[in-house]
Amino acid sequence: MFDPGREAGLGRPPAAPETAPAEDPATPTADPPPDSFAPATENPAPDSFAPPAEDPAPGRAAPATEDSAPDSFAPAAADPAPGRAAPAAEDSAPEGVGPTAEDRAPGRAAPALVEVILCSGFPTQIALSALLTAAGVAALTPAGDPSFGYVVTLTLLDVVLVAGLVTAFLRARGESVRELVLGARPPAREAALGILLTPPIVAAAVAGLLLVGWLAPGLRNVPDNPFGALLDTPGRALLFALVVVLAGGLREELQRAFVLRRFDQHLGGGWLGLAVFSVAFGLGHAVQGWDTVIVTGALGALWGALYLTRGSAVAAMTSHTGFNLTQIALAVAATPS
Repeated sequence: MFDPGREAGLGRPPAAPETAPAEDPATPTADPPPDSFAPATENPAPDSFAPPAEDPAPGRAAPATEDSAPDSFAPAAADPAPGRAAPAAEDSAPEGVGPTAEDRAPGRAAPALVEVILCSGFPTQIALSALLTAAGVAALTPAGDPSFGYVVTLTLLDVVLVAGLVTAFLRARGESVRELVLGARPPAREAALGILLTPPIVAAAVAGLLLVGWLAPGLRNVPDNPFGALLDTPGRALLFALVVVLAGGLREELQRAFVLRRFDQHLGGGWLGLAVFSVAFGLGHAVQGWDTVIVTGALGALWGALYLTRGSAVAAMTSHTGFNLTQIALAVAATPS
């Protein structure tokens, strides 16, 4: 830093007395002995010395100092032109958090609706029923009850077909079955939640059937569950238990999660999809009676709301599996030996 006192000689040692002979300026003075005190002026360290900046010419702005840290230097963003809005900051939210504007594009609604219809279970079961009938597999026994072989074959084929369609449609758009089913929550906790919810859901379903039968007895148009006749032997009961786990706990909840996602992305929102699919889910059980349609539709709405609020299908899958297995156990217990 510039020091006017130092430049004027104020920092030099005091002059010798007048009686001493004047020293020749050309003759260099000897260095003082090491033990003598000489208040020499402090010089700045060579590596920290910075010459004073020249004063700018009158009327001219001082030049900006150069940043000495090149690795941390970041040029300032240019101000937007007057009347032009500043560019929006880039969104740093992680991918897969809600539908994007591209997802909601009108041109994607029609393909999404086709995917929802194909994965709803109705077209696949109609097609498989026609194939089984053409192959000579009877849907009913001579007594008029559902054929065990027909029901098991149709259900397992539909599980494979629907799961394959959902997987294909997800991969076509860069999505995954794992992310659809598991979401971001720990699967073990979601499974534990599903187990805890199973007993109250079973109790609510029984109470719902009793309430509907009391309020509107005419809705109980099927006195006995037609599928109860399929559980006449322990072997059939075990095989049918496996079928309902795959068809209910796996296929139906995979269907529900996929349909709700497509509604959320392209078809008006997940809650609208929940209302539509719950009605369709209930109607899919019309063979068991209108009272079962109402209660089953309410159960579907409950499991769908569980998926929408948690973003994971694990709890719904676990609860649905437990519910179906409880139904099998109660049916077997009620079957006369």
